[in-house]
Amino acid sequence: MANIRFLVTCCATISPDMAERPEVDPESPLQFVINAGAGASDIATKREAIETTLRRCERRGDLLFCRPSDLPRVAQEASAKARAIRTAVVAVGGDGTLNTVAQAAHRVGCAMGVVPQGTFNYFARTHGIPADPAKATRLLLHAIPTPVQVAALNEHLFLVNASVGLYPDLLEDREAYKARFGRSRWVALWAASATLLRAQRRLHLHIEQGASVRDVQALTLFVGNNRLQLEQLGVRPLLCPDNSQAGAHITAVMLRPIGTLSMLRLMLHGAMGTLGEAQGVERFDFDHMVVKPTLTPGRRGVKVAFDGEVTRLRAPLDFRVLATPMYLMKPCTPDNVDGALV
Repeated sequence: MANIRFLVTCCATISPDMAERPEVDPESPLQFVINAGAGASDIATKREAIETTLRRCERRGDLLFCRPSDLPRVAQEASAKARAIRTAVVAVGGDGTLNTVAQAAHRVGCAMGVVPQGTFNYFARTHGIPADPAKATRLLLHAIPTPVQVAALNEHLFLVNASVGLYPDLLEDREAYKARFGRSRWVALWAASATLLRAQRRLHLHIEQGASVRDVQALTLFVGNNRLQLEQLGVRPLLCPDNSQAGAHITAVMLRPIGTLSMLRLMLHGAMGTLGEAQGVERFDFDHMVVKPTLTPGRRGVKVAFDGEVTRLRAPLDFRVLATPMYLMKPCTPDNVDGALV
């Protein structure tokens, strides 16, 4: 315990910006928020891995299991408690769970940890967080709050991506296929292929970026806040962020209407990680963009997705980089003790 306290104190004295970071007292219990929507055996495995690691490292933690419908409330209560007792709230689960906990942690200004349990885990992998729950928990015990960039679609924060059009349809189809055939990357790929080949609905979008205004037709508008996911697709950001809030940006990928043969070529580009080279794909970087879709008569909202969750929002759609970062628990290294956004 003394060594852990020394590590936190040492890192805190290195940077003059650390006064702005949430405090984390190693003697206060970490607040683990665990989505109990998974199977009983999976929950038991998570509990055993986390509790065993905490016990071996002589640390404390409160494990808060909740139903999916109670997740927002529990995440908010756990984040408020974490802030009050100077500790971190820890999201245990997939992208949806991480997003819900991140919303609450960012709102109250407490530090957030991650024990990933999803299929792709882009956010965790980007920040070097292992998928194994015991290893991820052990990492938390030697970590400090590090600022990371987050973005928002209207009032909804997102860590990885947000989108409108074809991509939300793809996510809904993927969940239906997983419910029928099981969770795997092959099932996800199969579902994506089926969705893309029957893509028909066109979006009519009025896009405003500062003084630039234009009207376009598209099958989907995808906005990425995760370099790893964008690079795997072959859509590297055009700008090089300088790790300062003034240079913060996110990347938009827009798929214009194309025929079936072109869609097959597009799928091949996506599989090869060269989507940015495909015909009909436009990409651009920005820090703030307002999108006004033309709605079908009678519809009051637009189907959108953020971090794997699908819902409906009122137009216009406001995409932006948030001025205040989220503080993620990461190991103390020379790269994150200077207060830079990563």
